[in-house]
Amino acid sequence: MPEARSLLLRAYGNSPQMRIIIYLMDFPRNDFTQKEIIEELGMSKTTFYKYFDNLVDFGMVKVNRKIANAKLYPINMDSPIVKSIRKNVDHISEKIAESKGKSLHKPIAAK
Repeated sequence: MPEARSLLLRAYGNSPQMRIIIYLMDFPRNDFTQKEIIEELGMSKTTFYKYFDNLVDFGMVKVNRKIANAKLYPINMDSPIVKSIRKNVDHISEKIAESKGKSLHKPIAAK
């Protein structure tokens, strides 16, 4: 999905919020600590904390569970906003495949 991700960032903008959302969408069955997300994205803590709470407040990211003092956060695939982004990712992926002359099977919906 690297090409789709690149096009998605071009379409939506390379904002910190989109970088977080796209990263979490790459791993829809996993949950992460805030520290893991920050390190994986190479994002400053200040930037991350400035935007992350909004993603939780909008329901795009949820608090899944807590281990010791760390909260774990997965993407909320049931969020209407995330569903819309996912639909666009699928559309972009189909367009990339068509442009390369490949047949593409319908994507399997992430649960």
